[in-house]
Amino acid sequence: LCSAARGAAVMAATPQYGAGEIVFYRSLFGVAAMALVLRAQRLSPATPVPGLHLSRSLSGATALLLWTYCIGGVTLGTAMTLNYMSSLWIAAILLVLPVIGRRAARADPRLLAAVVLGFAGVALVLQPWAPGAATPSAAAAPGAAWAGLVSGLLAGIAYLQVGALGRSGEPQARIVFWFAACGAALGLATALAAGGLSRHDARGALLLLAIGGLATAGQWFMTTAWRDGHALVNAALHYLGIVFGLAFGALLFAERPGALALLGTALIVAAGLWATLLRERG
Repeated sequence: LCSAARGAAVMAATPQYGAGEIVFYRSLFGVAAMALVLRAQRLSPATPVPGLHLSRSLSGATALLLWTYCIGGVTLGTAMTLNYMSSLWIAAILLVLPVIGRRAARADPRLLAAVVLGFAGVALVLQPWAPGAATPSAAAAPGAAWAGLVSGLLAGIAYLQVGALGRSGEPQARIVFWFAACGAALGLATALAAGGLSRHDARGALLLLAIGGLATAGQWFMTTAWRDGHALVNAALHYLGIVFGLAFGALLFAERPGALALLGTALIVAAGLWATLLRERG
C-alpha cells in the first residue's frame, strides 16, 4: 500500500521534478529518519559487512531511480506491474546461471513455463503492437517501459541481498539507512547531471514529503518482511501493490486499463507466485 501510494505521489510530482531530484529528496528523508531510529536504538551506522551493504544499496537505489523515471512515461498500474516482476527475473536468473557457468544442469520445465507465462503477461500489459496503450500521454518518457523492466530485475536482486543482510545479523534500521544514503548520493548526482535542482512551491514540497514518508515506511516494512518472513507469503502480499496501483491510477489519474492489460497483470501475478513456490520447494 505504501509503495502504490508513493507511486501516485511520484506521478503527481513528475511534471515538476526530475527522477533524480525525486530520488534525492525521498532518500534524504530516509537518511534523517533512520539516523534518528539508530540513535534511539543506540546502534551505530558502522557495519561489519560493508560490501554486502554496498551491493544491496547500489542495486536497490538504481532500481528506485529507474522506476521513478518509468512512472513519468507509463500508467501507474503499468509501472507497478513492471516493478513487481522481481520474482520472475530471479527465476530467469536461476535458469540462465548454469548456462553461463557452463554447468550441465537440467532446467525445471515448470520454472521455464512460469517465466514464459510472466513475460507473455508483460507483452499483454505493454501491448507493443498498439503504441501508446500503456502510456498516459503522447509525451511519454522514452524507454520508460524498458526502465521499468530493468528496475524489476534490480529490485529482485536487492530483495535477495536484504535476506542475506538479515541472516548476517544486520538490524533493519542500518539496512534502510545505507540504502537511503546510497539513494541520496545517486539521486543528487543524477539531478545535477540533468541540470540541477528545481525550485519548490507548497504543492511540490508537500508531495516530496509524502514521497519520503511513504517510501521510508514502505522500505521499513519491506525490509522486515524479507529479513524475517517466508518468501512465498511475502511475494503473495507484495503483489497486492499492483492492485493498489491500479486502484490509485483509476481514482486519481482516470487510467482505465483494457481487458488485455488486466489479463496480462493477472498472468504476471500468477507466474510470479508459481515461480516463488517452485524456488521455495527447490
